[in-house]
Amino acid sequence: MTKKRVVVTGLGLVSPTGNTVADAWENVRNGVSGISAIDTFDVSAFSTQFAGVIRNFDIGQYLEPKEARKCDPFIHYGVAACEQAIADSGFSADSGDPTRVGVYM
Repeated sequence: MTKKRVVVTGLGLVSPTGNTVADAWENVRNGVSGISAIDTFDVSAFSTQFAGVIRNFDIGQYLEPKEARKCDPFIHYGVAACEQAIADSGFSADSGDPTRVGVYM
């Protein structure tokens, strides 16, 4: 069996602690919690009323409104994180061998 190398060249993140790698890292370093009261729907019937909720996220930075309406929010977060990782890597579709490129989520 031959060993293959894998290189991580870019990072992307959408999380309750921040919507970019830099914001999340800064918040974690400063002890800012991503956990808060759920205020997006009525939770009075549930015993747990807090969660890690994504806040201040704008899908408009990553997708056109028509495309965004076709997807659930969890897809929005994945698309945004992938776009951030591609930008962070400096990758261009015009450079290199496209058969040697992959994305892992």
